[in-house]
Amino acid sequence: MTSTFPDISISTDRLVLRPFEEADVPALTEMMNDELTAAWTARPQPYTTDTARDWATRRSAAVRTEGRGIAFAVTEFLTQRLVGTVELDHTDWRILSTEIAYVTAPWARGEGYACESVLAVAQWLFRDQKFERVELRTAADNTAAQQVAQKVGCISEGVLRNAWIARSRTEDGGWADIRTDLIVWSLLPEDLDGVPGRMADANGFAYPEWN
Repeated sequence: MTSTFPDISISTDRLVLRPFEEADVPALTEMMNDELTAAWTARPQPYTTDTARDWATRRSAAVRTEGRGIAFAVTEFLTQRLVGTVELDHTDWRILSTEIAYVTAPWARGEGYACESVLAVAQWLFRDQKFERVELRTAADNTAAQQVAQKVGCISEGVLRNAWIARSRTEDGGWADIRTDLIVWSLLPEDLDGVPGRMADANGFAYPEWN
């Protein structure tokens, strides 16, 4: 029998992390076609409405049901607007470890939403699911993602050389692949101990803008 995460939603003061639904398709399409998102993720480009619908209605749920992890749509509590995504993948159920990745919509950057959602998922993993390790990988030049990793308390463990392909705009408006290093970060349960306000509620924390 395959181990799976429960089909749940997670709430913070400002955010609701929930399963994807078809209504997310327009906002998801727009977010994934953003220049920074395209540069630092492996999502197909251009990211079509059909691709977004396939993710929202089928593939995102399969991440959980197949035991690989879980995918959350991150929405504003007050407006229900889609602010980003958080996904757990490459889950190892024997050593209770998983890898976390996130995307934030351009309009929502600088609000601390990435930190808040990553911390909420980490808290849930450690407290409710009894996980022992969360891993995060950031491209060497993706300073915004590195700032998020540092703010949530991750420890930098080393560099995977030439381990990722980022994308850069070409003069004709297309994309060129660029090989880059990956920085590996980890978060353990004790890294969150005794740090008030850095759990699911990010109240009282000032997160500098990251763009």
